[in-house]
Amino acid sequence: MPLFEDMERADYAQFRFRLSPGNAIYYFPDGEKETGAIHVVGPTSGATRCRVEGPVRLFGFGITPAGWAAMLGGDASDMLDDAMDIEGSLRVRAETTFRAIAATENMDERVLIAELLVRELTCRATRESVSFAHQVDAWLESSTSPDIDDLISVTGLSRRQVERKCNSLYGAPPKLLARKYRALRAAVAMRRGDISFDDAVGRGFYDQSHLIREVKQFTGLTPKQIRDRPTALAEITVQQRLAMSGLVRPLITST
Repeated sequence: MPLFEDMERADYAQFRFRLSPGNAIYYFPDGEKETGAIHVVGPTSGATRCRVEGPVRLFGFGITPAGWAAMLGGDASDMLDDAMDIEGSLRVRAETTFRAIAATENMDERVLIAELLVRELTCRATRESVSFAHQVDAWLESSTSPDIDDLISVTGLSRRQVERKCNSLYGAPPKLLARKYRALRAAVAMRRGDISFDDAVGRGFYDQSHLIREVKQFTGLTPKQIRDRPTALAEITVQQRLAMSGLVRPLITST
């Protein structure tokens, strides 16, 4: 049985339908997790190795922080660097979507089927969670090293409240989010050829060693590997996000 093994960069949570048979395992910092055909990967604080029996056919979508609150609920930090099979009341609805997606090979049809599920679940989004997520996203987009005091000011919340809400929606506190997106933004810019290695160091990193460590933690690759020998998932991720320019927030397309 052929195997597909690669590193996934740190990211939002992911809702996934594995259409091909075989086992899939994610290797997180605290241990490995085997998943079923319908599963969610929580937000990740670093690169995650995945290993799947191939050939692999997978369909899924990212879950934004506001989407997490609407679709899954609960504290996202409880699922940081973890994965779980879909259970409970959502299981029946997800299985219906899974069967419909598996029944067609047309990608446009699959997207429409998934959109029905997403719209049904996100209608429960609260104005509060959506507003806070927009404020955090704008803060992360504002600078390569955003100051948490700026986020506190724009939200009107205390430092403790901001950290609690970031943990609940993003799975991590503001400081880790700033590090994560600074590293991802630099990695993507280097891969696209927009900036040199030396230019990347000037984007909020102390020195070359700091840049290498941070990029390695959040992408699983060194800057040289990203430029010269990106893995299949790394290359696909950059290309697909670039294709969404103008359709979604810069925080997504630039990272």
